[in-house]
Amino acid sequence: MNDMHAYRLSAPGSLDNLVKRQEHQPDIGPADVLVRIRALSLNARDLMMVHGPQPYGPKPDIIPVSDGAGEVVACGSAVSDLTPGLRVVLPFRPGWIEGPFKPADAATDLGGAVDGVLCENVAIAARAVVPIPDDMSFEAAATLPCAGVTAWSALTRGSPIRAGSHVLVLGTGGVSIFALQIAKSMGCTVIATTSSDAKGRSLMALGANHVINYVSTPDWSAAVRDVTGGRGVDRVVEVGGAGSLPQSMKALAPEGEIALVGLLDNPMNTISPLPLMSSVGVIRGISVGSRADLVALLAQMHRSFAPAIDRVFDFDEAPQALAYLASRQHVGKVVIRV
Repeated sequence: MNDMHAYRLSAPGSLDNLVKRQEHQPDIGPADVLVRIRALSLNARDLMMVHGPQPYGPKPDIIPVSDGAGEVVACGSAVSDLTPGLRVVLPFRPGWIEGPFKPADAATDLGGAVDGVLCENVAIAARAVVPIPDDMSFEAAATLPCAGVTAWSALTRGSPIRAGSHVLVLGTGGVSIFALQIAKSMGCTVIATTSSDAKGRSLMALGANHVINYVSTPDWSAAVRDVTGGRGVDRVVEVGGAGSLPQSMKALAPEGEIALVGLLDNPMNTISPLPLMSSVGVIRGISVGSRADLVALLAQMHRSFAPAIDRVFDFDEAPQALAYLASRQHVGKVVIRV
């Protein structure tokens, strides 16, 4: 019997319920591969899964966390195009290979609908895994599936941004940093908001053209218009939700688009649509992306930029890594090395 170590969440509500166990590694079907996880990265969504309650709470006794990279160690009998030793990254939503989103695909979400990657070995459909370049670290690849692909979708779905577009990103979380880096790699002007001057300096170092401190400048949409000559931005990567959406709408250029990614702030608030109507703008919901989006992002990143990794924890420090993510001290991704 081949055993492995895995963290399981006995019940949502507290990190105290996250327990490391030794258990039998998963079996693989004919069309599956077994991946030895070498690195994984954390997202705000993982904290929602840990703390619950529904609709964010996962199935009972789940292995949490969605984003992992590693190497293929075994292949099912029907797998002919992959071999042991191949270095791969796992998609957030393995059932969404390409094309338009189908709600049924969400039933394959790692670390929520099904067991995730906070473990040593994962069984997954062979057609879902994405090979990574030899010169890309497992840590870098593991940052991509949720935050990276979400940022990619936010910038490329709907009316894609292009060189010369103005993009607004909010804060220093994983999606926002990826959106900053992707937009800069495409030739855009990026405006970023943050809560502190120290984080502002980090954003400038990552390539932001303008940084606005929303604590000292509460009316930050007016500041966005000032730095764009009164026009506003073509795309907002909106991670706050109802708390920041009114100002995001005011910051929008004519026929601009808001990519609604997150609901970090007061998701049940009532919002007037008038600012959106005055700009003839669009709000588009974003739900991560497909395997094809992950492939495209990986190619863009490999030739243009490296992901911003704030801190790397050891596997035994997984609860501490999640607690650090919850503290919101990070700028970029929090990674666990397995």
